[in-house]
Order: sequence, then structure tokens, then C-alpha cells
Amino acid sequence: MTNQTPVQIAWVTLDLDATEAALTTLLGARKWIRMPGVHFGPDTCVHRGAPADYHADISLSYAGETQLELIAPTRGDSVYSEFLATSPAGLHHICQETVDAEAFDAALEAAGPAVAAHGVMPGGMRFAYLAAPEAGVPYLEIAYVSEEIRAFFDYVKQEQQ
Repeated sequence: MTNQTPVQIAWVTLDLDATEAALTTLLGARKWIRMPGVHFGPDTCVHRGAPADYHADISLSYAGETQLELIAPTRGDSVYSEFLATSPAGLHHICQETVDAEAFDAALEAAGPAVAAHGVMPGGMRFAYLAAPEAGVPYLEIAYVSEEIRAFFDYVKQEQQ
């Protein structure tokens, strides 16, 4: 996982419209694809060592090859709601992608107590948030992107043309 270029930059916000508008102006994102009410459920997600149950509205775009993700938590305790409880809306994490599921598992195991949350999204994408707040790093996300999710990300990227 080391020495890898991040594939995504993510912000947590209470106002998707305002953040989309700002990043469209600042980074040149052309079109945002929204996913309202994404559920991170207790059968597939863990937050702070316990089953998770939270929802968020998510919006995706691209600036060149870098994915831009906006997350607006709507219900439940999560790394997103925790962030907003202690900080204003803003930059939340960058994401590095693993080459395969085995590399994801190895990175997750190696991270140990730095893992704040992890899970599996609909479509088979696996994610984990690693935290080092004492060093000024709110979160680093690691992800294994399934073929189904890769196709969706390609669609979002093509919408930028």
C-alpha cells in the first residue's frame, strides 16, 4: 500500500449543493452523480469495533483521474458524523486502492488499532478507514473496488466528458 498515488479525495459536508458548487468552480468537476440514502448496515459494516448502522447521501465526480467524493451523513453514528461533531465541514479523507481482495485483507490486518471503521458496500466494494488524528490525519481510506463498482466509477468518469 505504501508509495501509491491516492485515487480519491473526500469531503464531509452538511450541504451537498454548496460543496458541489465550490468544487466545480475550484477543481473543474463537470457533473455530480448523487446516491441518496446509502445505508451502511450492521450485517456488513463495523464502526469503532461494533456493528454499524448509519446512512449518508453521497455525491461523486472526477477532476482528471482523481475521484471527488462528498458525504453528507443523515442518520446514525459514523466516522462522518464524528468528524462534523468536532470540525466544520471539510476534507475528510483520501483513498488508496488495493490491487486485490488479498491485499486489502493484508492492509486491514496490518493497520490494527488504527482501523476506525470498515465494511462492504452494495456491489462488493470493501473499505476501511484508518485514523491517526494525533498526527493530523483524520482518515485514510483503503478500498478494494469490485468489477461492479469499477463499472459505476467508469460511468461517473465518462459523465465528465
